[in-house]
Amino acid sequence: MRVLVVGSGGREHAIVRKLKENKTIDHIICAPGNGGIAADAECVDIKATDVEAMTDYAVSNDIDFVVVTPDDPLALGMVDAIEAKGIPCFGPRKNAAVIEASKVFSKNLMKKYGIPTAGYEVFDDAEKALAYVLEQNRWPAVIKADGLALGKGVLIAQNEEEAREAVKELMIDQSFGEAGNRVVVEEFMTGPEVSVLAFTDGKVIRPMISSMDHKRANDNDEGLNTGGMGTIAPSPFYTPEIAETCMREIFLPTVAAMNAEGRTFQGCLYFGLMLTPNGPRVVEYNCRFGDPETQVVLPLLKSDLFTIMQACHDGTLEDLDIEWSDQACACVIEASGGYPQKYGRGYEIFGLDENGQCEGVTVYHAGTRRGNGMYLTNGGRVLGITAVGRNLSEALDKAYEGVNRIGFKDMHYRTDIGGKLRDL
Repeated sequence: MRVLVVGSGGREHAIVRKLKENKTIDHIICAPGNGGIAADAECVDIKATDVEAMTDYAVSNDIDFVVVTPDDPLALGMVDAIEAKGIPCFGPRKNAAVIEASKVFSKNLMKKYGIPTAGYEVFDDAEKALAYVLEQNRWPAVIKADGLALGKGVLIAQNEEEAREAVKELMIDQSFGEAGNRVVVEEFMTGPEVSVLAFTDGKVIRPMISSMDHKRANDNDEGLNTGGMGTIAPSPFYTPEIAETCMREIFLPTVAAMNAEGRTFQGCLYFGLMLTPNGPRVVEYNCRFGDPETQVVLPLLKSDLFTIMQACHDGTLEDLDIEWSDQACACVIEASGGYPQKYGRGYEIFGLDENGQCEGVTVYHAGTRRGNGMYLTNGGRVLGITAVGRNLSEALDKAYEGVNRIGFKDMHYRTDIGGKLRDL
């Protein structure tokens, strides 16, 4: 078997390392990959969003199975294009990936099918959007770009001044491009946030271990929103009772809703949830594995990932028993100083062996490259230092021990990943 993984971040590294456990796979290629992934797979320099070039490569290189992981190529229809050539893929088709590609679509879907979420209104005019926010006069106010914005298109305004700035940034300045042509203005929900990734073949859905991301750049959940500064799994807030409620009121209804709309979803469906005082509510859907949630969920998967991916494609997920470890996992992101805004590149990374790893932890590479025999920084989020433990406290201790041994110039990381959850 020759398997192609599309993408270049820590999520893709975690998937590649998990796929390596399957003995029927002879060769793993990652496009474009990164410096650390190159120690585990052959990296090919094709942009993840280049649908035509990726399809041509898969055909001409006898690829047997393709795993499309990032949101952009899924939204562009990469799975449709590759499967049209007779090569099976893991990931949703374009008409199902819209569940993430358009916030307006997903909110309207939830309203239509009675899936619990925050109240909202949609606007394509900046003046009307701002007028609505000011008229509501409820703070904080949540303002979301409709389209894909690298996980950063959600702005929370605490007052009128911040609301004006948010609408300006999204709709007038178009800081996230066309993603801000329309915005969703939502009511602000309170409660613990939980991420639940789920395998689905379009008929049955198998939730993975729950996780909890830390989006803000700085300690105490302060600073700008990022793609994620660290994660823990499982979430202590996600009880078996809540899991049952989510399956009944959110997970199964979402799969059914997508089928009813003629948009059958096959792949990994990500549920961003808020556990409000009135029960679980959907904050957002993603059409793929989350990053960095994948880095703490897959280390706890005892079953074979490739077998599950094939079942999602083949429609045979019901036949599988998926086993999970009862341990805990933690991932601390080492980021470039200045991320998520301006930051430098090309700094040497210390503390890694020749395979880009460090004893006692697993190092998932996100923004790295090789140069002059060294690992160098090459992005905002650089490394995910990950550890498994008997409980969350042990996993966090191990991960931070690794963080203390690995570094680079101007490195930035949060010191409080999972800190409030250690004793829960």
